[in-house]
Amino acid sequence: MMNTNVKSWLEEGSFFNYKNHKIFFSQKGSGPHMLIIHGYPYSSYEWEHCINHFAQSHTVTSFDLLGMGFSDKPHDHQYSYEEHTAIVNALMEKLEIKETHILSHDLGVSVVQELIARDKEGKNSFKIISSAFSNGSLFTSVYRPRLIQRLLSQTPKFIGKQLSKWIGKNAVNKSVKGLYGINTQPNDAFLDELWDVLNYNNGKDLSYLIGRMIFDKVNYQNRWIAAMQETMIPMCYICGPSDPNSGKHMAEEFVRLLPKSEVLWMQEEIGHWPMVEDQASFIKIYLDWIKSAIER
Repeated sequence: MMNTNVKSWLEEGSFFNYKNHKIFFSQKGSGPHMLIIHGYPYSSYEWEHCINHFAQSHTVTSFDLLGMGFSDKPHDHQYSYEEHTAIVNALMEKLEIKETHILSHDLGVSVVQELIARDKEGKNSFKIISSAFSNGSLFTSVYRPRLIQRLLSQTPKFIGKQLSKWIGKNAVNKSVKGLYGINTQPNDAFLDELWDVLNYNNGKDLSYLIGRMIFDKVNYQNRWIAAMQETMIPMCYICGPSDPNSGKHMAEEFVRLLPKSEVLWMQEEIGHWPMVEDQASFIKIYLDWIKSAIER
């Protein structure tokens, strides 16, 4: 039986069709537009509480990436950054959004990297006002994937497929907790909610396919980095330093490659999910930054 909070989130949202696939999205609030793009392996639901705060001053749009959350989960499908960005553009057109701030996390940061590259090429239907990245594998040269990620998505597909089916709740939760700060661990109730969303329409079984996208990034790096270095879009990296995957070392690479952009540091003990681990600080840091980005 689906958790009550998760069920409410689903019922409050909507769906639109993209090439015969149903994509779940939510829009709340009023004011300047803000688009939130979530990461792997979960969904936009992990942003729920932040969204409620952001919606006090912004029109906040979030959605579930194809293959994740409440969006359709085709099993025989070639997932790609090109398709994800096409879906973003379709959603922006449907909602008649002409310009928006973008806030992204984890896998979502590379969807935005592709959007920035498309912006340079004049391929987006909307203007990106600003882009804030948070704890994601922007640069494969310094990314540190977990063993479970390698087993699921760097082994032959038939192995990853079986592992995705066999992996249980305890193993997933243990892996997730390892990315949180030692003093900011998620509670069991929240993990139960995330587990419900992950398993919606057998989504856990697709983990090996979605995870492969992380390792596909190497094929895009030159184009993405060049676009980020040349763009005039204000960018920042909100960093939970204790994240073993994409924490302090990713932020340092961000500064090295993009010296005109900013790193906004969370407290030292914050890990991979800063918007969950220290929600109040994350919200303040981000809202202060987009205000300053507009005023420049």
